[in-house]
Parts: sequence; structure tokens; C-alpha cells
Amino acid sequence: MSADAEIEEMQRKVQEMEEEAEKLKKLTDTVEKEAEGIDREEVDKRSVYIGNVDYGSTPEEVQEHFKSCGQINRITILVDKTTGHPKGFAYVEFADEQSVQNSLLLNGSLFRGRQLKVIQKRTNVPGWNYKGKGKGKAKGKSYGKFNYMMYPDPYYMGYMPWRPRAKGSLKGCRPY
Repeated sequence: MSADAEIEEMQRKVQEMEEEAEKLKKLTDTVEKEAEGIDREEVDKRSVYIGNVDYGSTPEEVQEHFKSCGQINRITILVDKTTGHPKGFAYVEFADEQSVQNSLLLNGSLFRGRQLKVIQKRTNVPGWNYKGKGKGKAKGKSYGKFNYMMYPDPYYMGYMPWRPRAKGSLKGCRPY
């Protein structure tokens, strides 16, 4: 095979990959536009979290395992953003809430030699916007409305093993 033929073959493969990427981008754009109109909490009521998923699993295999529970709208296997490797858990969105109850019966079932953990998906509530009552106080010494761990004392200099032990040697020292 000549060098020109190899280059042409590689260019053809790159062109195919670019076309496929463009198709995927169009599909995700349409799905995102459709998803914006759907209430997040309502979707979470129809979804389950699946833990201990084998790292080599595909969405098709997960769909095959859960197809007896009901109609599946979406399967998401989460991957690490930096490495691209699966994180070992997935989410399955069903068409109705009864399918979620059916899928919870598969908790503890074997999938690719691993015991799955299937629980109802919780709606994520961001911590800073949460309006409910907190559970306990923040850890650390409090000075008024500021937490010591967040805003340390301006005179605090940390652990200094070299600090001289003479009287008054560092009194009033302001490092900043």
C-alpha cells in the first residue's frame, strides 16, 4: 500500500468521524432543548440510581437488564471528565413511576458479575440555595457571623516550630 493511499484512507476516516460528531451535536442540541421544558423533579421521580456498575458496561447492556421493568427513556453512564473512564454508576430514566418501583426489585441482582445497588434517584438541591433548616452548626470556633475556619484570625500565623520562646518576641506581629 502506497503512502498516498494510506493518507487518503486516513482522510476518509477523519471525514467520517467529523460527520458523526456533527450528527451527535445536532442530536444533543435537540434533546437539551426538549429537556429544558421538563421539570427536573418530575424526571427524577421517574429515575433510578444504579451503583456498582461494571466499568465495561454499555447503555445497551443496562437497557437489556432493566427492560422488564418498563419503557426506558434514557440511560446515562457517568464518566470521569479528565480520563473518560466510567465512574461505576448509572442513571436510568423510565417513562412512568410504576417502572421505577419495578426496577427497585432488581436491587442486589447480578449484572456482569457484580451485585447492583438500585435506589430511587434523589433530586439534587444545591447547598447554598437550600432554604430548609440546617442540621447542626458549622465546625470551628465562631466569631460573630464569621466562622473561624472560613475567615481565620488575622494575627494567626499557623504552626511555627522555629518560633523563639522568649517573652514578647512576636507580640503584635502582623504578617500581612
